[in-house]
Amino acid sequence: MKLKKSTIRAVVYFSLTALLIAYFFPREVKFRYLFYEGKPWRYDLLTASDDFPIYKTDEEVKAEKDSIRRRFEPYFRMDTKVKTEQIEKLRLDHAAGPGDGRTRSYLRYIENQLNRLYDSGILPVLEYERLKRENLGQVYVVKDNMAGLRSTAGFHTAKSAAERILSERPESLDEIVLASFHAGDYLTENLTEDREWSEKMLGEQLKKVSLSSGMVQAGERIVGPGEVVDHETYNVLRSFKTVYESKAAGNRWLLWVGQLVLIFGILLCCGLYMATFCPEIFFRRGNLLFTLLCMTACCLLSEIFVKHERFDLYILPFAILPIVVRTFFNSHTALFTHLITVLLCSLLAPFPHEFLLLQILAGVVVIFSLKELTQRSQLVRCSVYVFVAYALGYLSLSLYQEGDLGKIQWIMFLYFGINLVLLLFSYTLIYIVEKAFGYTSPITLIELSNINTPVLKKLSETCPGTFQHSLQVSILASAAGSEIGADTQLIRTGALYHDIGKMAHPALFTENQKGGINPHQDLPFEKSAQLIIHHVTEGVKMAEKASLPKAVIDFIRTHHGMGKTKYFYHSFRNAFPDTPVDEKLFTYPGPNPFSKETALLMMADSVEAASRSLNEYTEERLRTLVDKLIDSQLADGLLKNAPLTFREIERVKKTFVDKLKTMYHTRISYPDLAVKDANIQ
Repeated sequence: MKLKKSTIRAVVYFSLTALLIAYFFPREVKFRYLFYEGKPWRYDLLTASDDFPIYKTDEEVKAEKDSIRRRFEPYFRMDTKVKTEQIEKLRLDHAAGPGDGRTRSYLRYIENQLNRLYDSGILPVLEYERLKRENLGQVYVVKDNMAGLRSTAGFHTAKSAAERILSERPESLDEIVLASFHAGDYLTENLTEDREWSEKMLGEQLKKVSLSSGMVQAGERIVGPGEVVDHETYNVLRSFKTVYESKAAGNRWLLWVGQLVLIFGILLCCGLYMATFCPEIFFRRGNLLFTLLCMTACCLLSEIFVKHERFDLYILPFAILPIVVRTFFNSHTALFTHLITVLLCSLLAPFPHEFLLLQILAGVVVIFSLKELTQRSQLVRCSVYVFVAYALGYLSLSLYQEGDLGKIQWIMFLYFGINLVLLLFSYTLIYIVEKAFGYTSPITLIELSNINTPVLKKLSETCPGTFQHSLQVSILASAAGSEIGADTQLIRTGALYHDIGKMAHPALFTENQKGGINPHQDLPFEKSAQLIIHHVTEGVKMAEKASLPKAVIDFIRTHHGMGKTKYFYHSFRNAFPDTPVDEKLFTYPGPNPFSKETALLMMADSVEAASRSLNEYTEERLRTLVDKLIDSQLADGLLKNAPLTFREIERVKKTFVDKLKTMYHTRISYPDLAVKDANIQ
């Protein structure tokens, strides 16, 4: 058995959608258990399958490393050549001076001080101030490739060292004379921090920080059913989860394959549902692409939110999906599409059971509170209901799980409020979808059915009879549509526009003729038929020029189907019984009605027009007329493509008769005043 081309195309679309969603899915293994500190363990007894370490938390590791950084003694390198060079410079500068004993005592004192100060260490000013600011009591000093701890209390700057030489002089040395030797000229830094070595040694110490605080042996009991997960048990479970996910992460391609198969399987269920119960979506490219695009957009947005963790997932207005789908399709499709979408997104959610429960509640509320979107107030009311469903659902679920109001995360209600505001933008989204996919929403139909629109206003002015006829047809057809579950708003709007083509030549149609003048009296029958048929093609041109939706233009094309202009056709046959007739000259271009709505308009159009020729409007005459006209259309095959049952057709006939009786009912006659005025004699 060969597959239809449309079926193959649908399978390809579903496969591409699964690939796209799976491609952006995070490649992280999901731990099979959900656990929370302070909450009871909801699963069976859990034991360790292998040995694994109990990892410290990131905060604990960070605290240990910060402590090491605070206690770390940096490394400074001492340049021994500086001392030798400066002392030698001192000796050379004063070698040519007086050689008396007093001068030698001053030089000997300065040289001894230089030896002591350089051995203690002279730092740059900035380094010296940093050590004081950070309260570093000890540092490592590397001298002759040997490192040893030194107290920072003995360190000096060049300035403080020079002051030290003057302040520590013995009483036998005169301060003014000592200052004349300019000892500060022989003081310079000989101790600088070796940053590269300090960072290396700090890194070595940081590497020694243990990431674990113990071990769990294989087979060891971790937690039992109903036990409250305390802090210690939580750390063990968290470590077990980390080890589990790290082991499974090695086979990422298997993970991706599993994701792809799972996603495709879920989408396959959606495809089977559509193929069975919504073939108008599954087998029509535009409808299928629209539905899959909505689902893909929700999944990709969820993946972005979960991956970046900047916004909570509950801010996303998932309920906008059933609102938009319901606007253009039926409630069953909207609900099922929503269920499939949130099922896919639950694979990403941090708490999938809670997410799935709340989103299903929101979707069901949308379906029952928004049967038809025709007014903005309906959307506002629906959004409020969704907010209430989220709030009550979350509140009751939290009480069920926690049993404590103090543990409720009240910020969730803020997320639900943002969700409510975003839902209101579905009104704008519906307009965008209409333009992008060529759909027609009930909102647009209501706007078009306003008789003050340019087309209808012109129709009422140029063709008043046709306009009244269109109003009556809209009443008949929409009443019948209500009886059999058709789209009454679409019927009403289509009926108002179905005869706009008559505006091209209003006088050709009897309802617009005045003074008894009939242009057809002097025309051949086939010419008159062509002029009458022309109103269909003219109507299509006018509708396209006015940018009317395709759904409305379909009513103009099909309201006569491929039927004949029977008045002129029969007149020709009666006048020229022996002349061959070209039936194409008397046949409308069609097509025949292909939906309940277009079929109802055809029936209502012929019934309303013919009912005007009756001379009395009894129930029997009306029923006979309705039966004759509709049975004739059935016999001519004009309704063979319309999805109507015989039972529905009988209900339509009965509705037409009831409505026509109401339209043409006779009023009571008001009596004239028979009593004469008493003053008149």
